[in-house]
Amino acid sequence: MNKQAQSTTKNEVVEFDFSTIKTFEDACAKVGVDPEKLPDVSGIPEEFAKPVIAAYKLMIIYNAINNGWRPDWSNYDQYKYFPWFEVLSSGFGFSHSHCAYYYTHAHVGSRLCTDTSGKAKYIAQQFETEYKDYFLYSE
Repeated sequence: MNKQAQSTTKNEVVEFDFSTIKTFEDACAKVGVDPEKLPDVSGIPEEFAKPVIAAYKLMIIYNAINNGWRPDWSNYDQYKYFPWFEVLSSGFGFSHSHCAYYYTHAHVGSRLCTDTSGKAKYIAQQFETEYKDYFLYSE
């Protein structure tokens, strides 16, 4: 089946230019979510509020960019890519894209992966602020 054609087969992806998703608001528009409705974090300690919101935003962003693709963690032949960051004395930055295909481990949440290295790199670079809020303590 032509990938450009609309499909009803589970987990088959219709191609689109993922680089059109430049903001959290763009991602929300693509998946039909109101960007103003963020998770209620009033009942958790303040230090955890920012990373919870950032995780939510990243899940929406990945959902939009993945365009229907879902990782199948029981399929060892399906490559899954996620960005790898390093925190050095000079700051926080994207290091490279990593692929986990033969086993799972706790480097990244299962929702925060893509089917291509290019998408993982794009998300890391375009949404670095969301990753900083998710991974790092901040005031």
